[in-house]
Amino acid sequence: MSKNSKFNGTGVAIVTPFNKDHSVDYKSLGKLVNHIIKGGVEYIVVLGTTGESVTLSKDEKAAVVSHVIEVTAKRVPIVLGLGGNNTQEILNSLSETSAFKNIDAILSVSPYYNKPNQRGIYQHYKLIAEVSPVPIILYNVPGRTASNITAETTLALANDFKNIIGIKEASGNLEQCMKIIKNKPNDFLVISGDDMLTLPMIACGAEGVISVVANAFPKDFSDMTRKISAGNVKEAQKLHYKLTDIIEQLFADGNPAGIKAVLELLDISRADVRLPLVKVNKATQNALEGLVKKYK
Repeated sequence: MSKNSKFNGTGVAIVTPFNKDHSVDYKSLGKLVNHIIKGGVEYIVVLGTTGESVTLSKDEKAAVVSHVIEVTAKRVPIVLGLGGNNTQEILNSLSETSAFKNIDAILSVSPYYNKPNQRGIYQHYKLIAEVSPVPIILYNVPGRTASNITAETTLALANDFKNIIGIKEASGNLEQCMKIIKNKPNDFLVISGDDMLTLPMIACGAEGVISVVANAFPKDFSDMTRKISAGNVKEAQKLHYKLTDIIEQLFADGNPAGIKAVLELLDISRADVRLPLVKVNKATQNALEGLVKKYK
């Protein structure tokens, strides 16, 4: 078994629930964590894109992580979202090693806005790898960062740094994903960053997913991931197609507004998001209400 196998299967990029006044709703956060773990997922990702980490203060981030660690109580591994476009700032955060005591890995998004070339991306991750006290999962999401981590750069990082253990691939480029899967080191994980493409990516050799929809429907989605990983294609397809209409609507008017709308419909947490994000529009809300009612 691979030393990185704790990150096989389904990870969930959890939302950060807010109260009506947009303060962090810790009670609902705990409720969400328990709902996800009860659903049988393999690990939790805190302070990712779906967690609206960019609009949380430093104190709020620390409090959210602390609360998730407390509620999780070592039942599943925890991955911490820690990335950005200021390399030195990330290195400063990593130097506070005590903050990583109960963290199993970091998920580090490729630098956004700056639009670095491939040499810059490589050097950014090289410095992170040299100081990180925990393993690193790269995060490629060109739709948000405006730059792609090429297969060649990913493979170079995978081969050059043993503590870079995988990549969350959300480029939507299956050809690029297959190139990485074909040529990667044995222990290096390719993780789907797109709920809709998880089934085909695992069929191509990816090891799992970091999911958004599994905030709401952890059992069905993690079951689907396990079934396709085990080669039970027909059973996996049934669960996949049970969820596809919901997944499509989750992203129709922005993430995490879509998943937060669903979590409110399931009475887990409120739909509130922080500006510059806003709640989903009426058409998307109506579509999600219909789909959730049908699903239940």
